[in-house]
Amino acid sequence: MNEFQREQILESAKSFFRDEIVQSHIHKACKRAGQLSEYNINPFLFKYLANFLTGNDSPKSIARALVLPRMLGSSINTSFGMRIQRLISTLFEGLGSTTSGIDIEFIDAVDGRRKYCQLKAGPNTINHDDVTTITNHFNGVRHLARTNNLNVGINDMIVGVIYGEEAELSSHYRRISHTYPVVIGKDFWHRLTGKEDFYFELIDAIGDVALEVDGRHFLEEAITTLAKEIQEKYPDNNY
Repeated sequence: MNEFQREQILESAKSFFRDEIVQSHIHKACKRAGQLSEYNINPFLFKYLANFLTGNDSPKSIARALVLPRMLGSSINTSFGMRIQRLISTLFEGLGSTTSGIDIEFIDAVDGRRKYCQLKAGPNTINHDDVTTITNHFNGVRHLARTNNLNVGINDMIVGVIYGEEAELSSHYRRISHTYPVVIGKDFWHRLTGKEDFYFELIDAIGDVALEVDGRHFLEEAITTLAKEIQEKYPDNNY
């Protein structure tokens, strides 16, 4: 990868994050966060959490205790995870795979072999059932390769985890790694781009976009809207 290509990829990452992640977070997730129907409220905890956060259990305090974890945690992580494949397709046009169960194919910059890769967002983003699904997909590709007399080895089937470190991988990933490599964070991006520190360059590039965003108005709007609905549903303060 030359310097021009590197800069193009980083600029594409900025545009993608700005247009896909930020816009969805602000305009879609914030709107949903302001609707009481979006929450499964734990009746044993919600007053405690409101008091813990603000010192009182007013409708607005309850709304704040509900909205903040969603908007600063689960919502943005879900949005990012759902768009991982599109991000890679945007950054590396032509890598998308036509092989069933495989997200991208690329030439590994470390060992020079073609990799058949399933993409995952982070070190804790798969469950027990995903282990079987991923393993079956990889087994199927190897069977097809043998049928077509192609040189595809176990180490050519990989799970690529976009962010994190090996020590953070969940037990589900570790089960997969007994048979197929799980490549995470810095190592994944190095193999994909040939640039050893590209992972950190990408984090810094997206961090530049973060400096453009001030979402306080949108958060407060969602909290106010939700507080009004809480007050209307429970007018006697009998939450």
